[in-house]
This record gives sequence, C-alpha cells and structure tokens, in this order.
Amino acid sequence: MKKVISVFLCIGVVMSLFCIFASAGEKLPVEVRAKSVVLMDQTTGKVLLKQNENEKLYPASVTKIMSMLLVMEAIDGNKIRLTDTVPTSSVAASKGGSQIWLKEGESMSVDELLKATAVYSANDACTALGEYVAGSDEGFVTMMNERAAELGMKNTHFDNCTGLDDESETHLTTAYDIALMSRELMKHELIKEYTTIWMDSLRNGKTELVNTNKLIRFYEGATGLKTGTTSKAGCCVSATATREGTSLIAVVMGAGNSTDRFETAKALLNWGFANYSTVTPSVEKSLITDVNVLKGEERTLTPQVSPSKTVLVPKGRERDLVQNIELTTAVEAPVESNQKLGKITVSLDGDVLGEYDITAPHYVERLTFSTVFMRMLGALCKNPG
Repeated sequence: MKKVISVFLCIGVVMSLFCIFASAGEKLPVEVRAKSVVLMDQTTGKVLLKQNENEKLYPASVTKIMSMLLVMEAIDGNKIRLTDTVPTSSVAASKGGSQIWLKEGESMSVDELLKATAVYSANDACTALGEYVAGSDEGFVTMMNERAAELGMKNTHFDNCTGLDDESETHLTTAYDIALMSRELMKHELIKEYTTIWMDSLRNGKTELVNTNKLIRFYEGATGLKTGTTSKAGCCVSATATREGTSLIAVVMGAGNSTDRFETAKALLNWGFANYSTVTPSVEKSLITDVNVLKGEERTLTPQVSPSKTVLVPKGRERDLVQNIELTTAVEAPVESNQKLGKITVSLDGDVLGEYDITAPHYVERLTFSTVFMRMLGALCKNPG
C-alpha cells in the first residue's frame, strides 16, 4: 500500500512540475492585468504577443473603431465630406452613456461628429454619423458586420455602433479581431488628426472634449486609438503608437480598472519597441540580370524592383536577413509596363518576412513583320556588299 501511495505521490509531483513548466511557457514577458491582450505590428499584421486573443468579450466603446473605419472609407471614397452637415435624429439624440447632448434636429458637420466620436466617445455623435453613412442605424450596423467579415474578424458580432451593452448578450468580439480592425483604420492617415487630439471643443467652446485615451498625452509616440468601459466589458483599449518607424497596436480587454488597462497597454508597447525594429531591406541590384525579350522590338529589358516594403525584425538581427531572387530569363512580347518578371523573398531563419516584385520598367511592343522587314532593309543598306 505504501508503494502504491508513493507512486501516486511521484505522479502528482511530476504533474505539478509539468503544469508549472507549461504555465511558465505560456507566460508573457510583460505583466498583464486583463482578460485578453494582443500586440500586433501595424505594418505587417504580425502578432508579437497574445493571451486569450480569441476569447469573445464585450468591447464597449472600442466598437467605435469599426464605426470610424466605415466613416473614413466613406470620406476617402468621396461618398461624404467632412464639411457635410448632418442632422440629429430622435434615435441619435436618445443615446445614453457618453455623449455631447445632441438635440433632435440639431446639425453638426461630419468633422465635428467625427471629433466627438474619436476624442470623447460620444454615442449620439457616432449614431448620427452611422445614420448619415448608411441611411439608418440598423443599416449601419449591418455594414459593420459585413465589413468585419471581410476583414476576417471571425469571432465578432456587432449589435450597435456604439458598444452600449446593457441590453445585449451578443455584442462580442476578441482582442485579435480588434487588432485587425484597428490596423485597417490606421491605414487612413486622416484619422490620426482626430485620435491624437488631447483636448478640444465644440459649439464655439461651449462643449469641451477631453480624450478618454490618456496615452495620447502621456505615452511617447501615441497615435490613438480608442478606449471602452462598461460594467460587462470592464476597461478596454486599443492603443496605437509609432516610434522610429515602427508602428504597434496593443489591444487590452477586460481590465479591472482604468489604470490596469493603460499600464498593460504601455507594457505591451514598451516590450514591442524594445525588441523589434522596422527596416527596409537593401536589394543588391547587381544580382538582377537583364531579361531577354522574345519577339519584341527590344531584345532585352533591365528589370526594376518595386518600391521596397518594410519588414519587422528582432533587434540585432537586421544583418541576418536572407534574400532569394527568382527571375525569369526570357519573356515573350508584348511586355506590359510593370509586368511581373520575378520576385525577391526576404526571410529570417526560414520565415518569410516580405516579398518584392521584380517588374518590367516599360512597355515593349511585339515585333511585327514590317518592323523585321525594315530592320533587314536597314542592315542591307549598311552592308550593301
């Protein structure tokens, strides 16, 4: 019996050690005081740190990232303008929570409503914008869910454009999905003119706006993006920042208080900036040889490399990048301008970090019978003997 007990004790010790080592293996290199986090490189979309990144949680006003994305896409698509005047509906005026106290029939410009949404997280302003873009609040929410699906936000469902969740059990998303829509929103440079505002006002100074994202004032390089807080969601934030050419997105969901939210976001961003750098690989152009043009008015082409994209590299490993060049030896005319002739693959330790097209610098006409005849005639004239 003692032997049996000893065996079970040994098994228990081994299992305990296994659990300790497993937990240690999953432990992030920064202190996380939240239910779920993601650290993503904004340029490449590479996830650098994650914890419970696919757990469905209430996002609160972080929802407005998708709302602002649709507004920005409507602006960039020339469907609406910043100077457009937007009337306030009864639906928008009735929104609770954070608001700028819009009255039914009151009008504000898209610029003012976007500022109120981005800086002060105003639910009435956000709803008014959504109605203006889609024609109705319901139509805008449909657009939000459709756009989420297009972005690959597989674990997201929006019930509204604001993040209010008192009457909702299905308004859910994940830290990873928030990072995806944050990255998409930050592709619109204009949004940073709003998300980096610390203090401003509306109504000729009568309505003061103070950014709910304290990182904008206190974190070097902060560019946005959006906070959110409800009793169901806890304290959430999608924090974006840029330093020395590297842009990161830190998503924090379900923190117990505002301090934990911001401290966790800062810890994630600090770790990312300390451990990664963004570089533009230098292509050795002498390795790119001329390409023969078959049946073309030009016999050869000197390929060009498309404008280089940046890659994210662990600091200190910049010189370890490996370039592999694939280039066709011949191409048949006609050759289109910027036609792909090959590619350069940049990798590190076998992992592909980026690919760059090698293309034709200009159009090459296909050789015609008349052109061949004229060339032969010219050659005979030069060498009549």
